[in-house]
Amino acid sequence: MKSLELLVERIILSSRWVLVIFYLGLVAALGVYALSFLSKFVKVAKNVFIYDDAEMILAMLGLIDAALVASLILMVMIAGYENFVSRFDEGQADVSFIGKLDSGSLKIKVASSIVAISSIHLLQVFLNVQQYSDTKLMWLTIMHLAFVVSALLLGFLEQIMARLKG
Repeated sequence: MKSLELLVERIILSSRWVLVIFYLGLVAALGVYALSFLSKFVKVAKNVFIYDDAEMILAMLGLIDAALVASLILMVMIAGYENFVSRFDEGQADVSFIGKLDSGSLKIKVASSIVAISSIHLLQVFLNVQQYSDTKLMWLTIMHLAFVVSALLLGFLEQIMARLKG
């Protein structure tokens, strides 16, 4: 019976390597998103002398938004791999920027990134306020506030957990 238990434990522990497929998929998605970003950048560069100030601000916000989404994908890939699959070799200088992201701090960073992305999207909407109905503006604002409250609650809960551990 003990050998069966050990076999089941090994299988369950080894199943974490299935997550690598998801992380490699995110690498591919990041590459596709980089192509999308380059396309947007070329469009902005071609129209740099045509766009007025408001259009240029919207275009720059779109590029910033894309950079934040790409950073979010990278953060999830790296932290997820390190937390659930395998540790990176800390002797390598290539991974020294990673730092330590446990699942609690990852949740807070992801929530903060979502709030930042939502903020930029909401700013883009407000810069084009005439194109949106009052109802849509209200719902977009409520969704953004929900993201903000969720991020604050996650931070608060992480603080409580840190105190309980310490």
